[in-house]
Amino acid sequence: MRKMRGMAEAGPGLGLVPDPAPALSPLATSAEGHRARMRGKLLTAGPDALLDHELLEMQLFLALPRRDTKPIARALLARFGSFGNAIAASPQELRQVEGLGEAGIAALKTVQAAALRLMRQEVLEQPLLNNWDRLLAYLNAALARERTEQFRVLFLDSKNRLLADEAQARGTVNHTPVYPREVVKRALELQATAIILVHNHPSGDPAASRADIAMTAEVKAAAATLSILLHDHLIIGNGRHLSFRREGLL
Repeated sequence: MRKMRGMAEAGPGLGLVPDPAPALSPLATSAEGHRARMRGKLLTAGPDALLDHELLEMQLFLALPRRDTKPIARALLARFGSFGNAIAASPQELRQVEGLGEAGIAALKTVQAAALRLMRQEVLEQPLLNNWDRLLAYLNAALARERTEQFRVLFLDSKNRLLADEAQARGTVNHTPVYPREVVKRALELQATAIILVHNHPSGDPAASRADIAMTAEVKAAAATLSILLHDHLIIGNGRHLSFRREGLL
């Protein structure tokens, strides 16, 4: 009897059956087993059971299913020093890591965006002045690893709930231009009754400069003419912060 292409002859009375699927290579089987073990570890023992390189590896193999992502994860830690620094690195910096393309970079930045959105949502749920620790945690996550200065304003309603968190300006490694008139104009547009100023010091030292103090006084004076209260000015460093109100600078 003539064989049909792609089919094997079966025993009497059983008809024709497909050829068996080709076996996976030992390398592919090993990689899939490794990933399955990590997924199981995450789901049964929780995220704290994963080391930094394992968590990075898991993010990357979702974006790069056919690649061995362990060397890339270790390269990220070698270059940036920690999980947090790796996901907070700019796309330009991440492109310098060998083997990391657009899909992998997007996966890392998605994780950072999700973390910040979760923390921001927690801040939105309560009046900010009663939720200070969560606010500081959010601001540290958003700004502490920035390589250039960024000036942000938190606009609050009459119950001190967050109306908007907006970047007003980005500058160099040690200077950001701030225009008090623009800050007050935006507060009026949002019908904000109070504001909190925030900026970062990429050097990691949150000490206030003379320029920081002078700028804060100008914003406070401009806001006061329209009955807008300046609650505080926070400077975010690397794991540290400075509060103008706590330091008696307001």
